[in-house]
Amino acid sequence: MAEKNQNVQQQDMNQLLQVRRDKLRELQESGRDPFEITKYDVSHHSQEIKDHYSELEGSRVTLAGRMMSKRVMGKASFCNIQDLKGNIQSYVARDTVGEEPYKEFKKLDVGDIIGIEGEVFTTKTGEISIHAQKVTLLSKSLQILPEKFHGLTNTDIRYRQRYVDLIMNNEVKDTFIKRSKILATIRSYLNGLGFLEVETPMLVSNAGGAAARPFETHFNALDEDFKLRISLELYLKRLIVGGLERVYEIGRVFRNEGLDTRHNPEFTLMELYQAYTDYHGMMDLTENLFRHVAQEVLGSTRIVYNGVEMDLGKPFARITMLDAVKQYSGVDFNEIHTLEEARAVAKEHHVEYEERHKKGDILSLFFEEFVEEHLVQPTFVMDHPIEISPLTKKKPSHPDYVERFEFFMNGWEMANAYSELNDPIDQRERFKAQEELLAQGDEEANTTDEDFLNALEIGMPPTGGIGYGIDRMCMLLTGASAIRDVLLFPTMKSLDK
Repeated sequence: MAEKNQNVQQQDMNQLLQVRRDKLRELQESGRDPFEITKYDVSHHSQEIKDHYSELEGSRVTLAGRMMSKRVMGKASFCNIQDLKGNIQSYVARDTVGEEPYKEFKKLDVGDIIGIEGEVFTTKTGEISIHAQKVTLLSKSLQILPEKFHGLTNTDIRYRQRYVDLIMNNEVKDTFIKRSKILATIRSYLNGLGFLEVETPMLVSNAGGAAARPFETHFNALDEDFKLRISLELYLKRLIVGGLERVYEIGRVFRNEGLDTRHNPEFTLMELYQAYTDYHGMMDLTENLFRHVAQEVLGSTRIVYNGVEMDLGKPFARITMLDAVKQYSGVDFNEIHTLEEARAVAKEHHVEYEERHKKGDILSLFFEEFVEEHLVQPTFVMDHPIEISPLTKKKPSHPDYVERFEFFMNGWEMANAYSELNDPIDQRERFKAQEELLAQGDEEANTTDEDFLNALEIGMPPTGGIGYGIDRMCMLLTGASAIRDVLLFPTMKSLDK
């Protein structure tokens, strides 16, 4: 029975779709093909008319958008037009537009894109509307929008057909408008500090700067294998060597990893580098940047996410990784001096490690296991072990650790920053250690980048650098529950598979 009902529904849908195509063919045969229209002059958007009604009442305006509903009532009808700014009602009367144009209006379908020219007025019920003098069909919709009452709720279809999602769900459109404002605010803030926005290669021969597995491809013209970048770091540092002093890039990077609520294989990363400062300078910049963006975009430094309030107006907490692990696990790695001791305490606390892991790696595993979820309020976690930080300066007073921090909110890593390693001899040794890890099967280890080492030998000034996960920032500021909700076109498994 269910299959029979499904077949009937499909037949009904096919008939409705055919009706729309028949209407288009009729228009084309009569010389009124809407797809031949190349432009339409729009004087106002819907919300502008509502916001400035007292000035526009009685004025003639033109607007264009998608017809989302239509009520035909004999000699007069109402329709609702949705545009970028919102929606507005239009009153279409036969005696105003003319008998033939009114007949054509009645043939229009929900989903058609139309232009309305008319006067601004208020209906008897008090709704601001447009009294249409002329209706122009600008594009014929050959598909049927989801039923209005139920809307578009299937998340898989929403992500695959984002264009329909944006039409049917206003909050989705608002999310992406807000994302655009977030990026514009970041750029404005950094430009005001004298940073230069730059662009670096996406297609690289050596994908370094992060612990991640790259996507690989082949460049036919050169008959060489290339990789998609996993980070922006090594090229931006070359620009610091070149004397640009303050640079940033906002761009897509690609990591061959899994999909979940916080990970997509291509995502937006921002990295910035500033000469003559260190990781403390990056902390100050990050605190000020996040506070500024929240205030500009939300009008407040208080963020509420899943019912939890995070206050960017207060000074951000700062704690070392050693102290954080001690606080939340009870294990003091200052008292652990050998790899054997680290392995023993890991077994005692049921922390799984691999044979290649050293003491610093195990400290990092403890941090992931016991600490991260507790870092809800803005927190800088400082001074990571050298084993997990191959591009970072050592702490002079504690050479097993480096001048690095990760910034956390809501239990998520939001940013990662260093006092950048600018010693080419030390950097070569770090690359060598990474090569050994690669040989042991670590597919996320870095490989030696000779040109980058050459740049360091030319000379790089003391530098602070940081990378921000822009998508996670957008999630927090828009209340999105998954990274796919802030990516216009997230990665999806092919329907053919």
